[in-house]
Amino acid sequence: QVQLVESGGGLAQAGGSLRLSCAASGLTLSNLSMGWFRQAPGKEREFVAGFRRNYSTYYADYVKGRFTISRDNAKNTVYLQMNSLKPEDTAVYYCATANRWADLRNAAEYDYWGQGTQVTVSS
Repeated sequence: QVQLVESGGGLAQAGGSLRLSCAASGLTLSNLSMGWFRQAPGKEREFVAGFRRNYSTYYADYVKGRFTISRDNAKNTVYLQMNSLKPEDTAVYYCATANRWADLRNAAEYDYWGQGTQVTVSS
């Protein structure tokens, strides 16, 4: 059974940092592409960051330079380091897996999703 479990969300002040984790079971993350998405109330789910199995990374313009995606294969875990947080970063954050040929910015191409973790940034 495939399971993705996010953690690390919470409340942060503007300018602060949080690190999200996505622990996987039932599959090997090093064989897959991975992505982080977020969804704010009343808005569609949007791409945040992703990488392919060859470690090439991709970021949405609104997080570039502030967020960093990384992976620990030994722990089968993906991370999203979020620095210089802004109130507009407030959302539920989801991790997801996709095959290595997927369009990482397209949520429809992801196969498995975590349950999400809430990030709230206060001004």
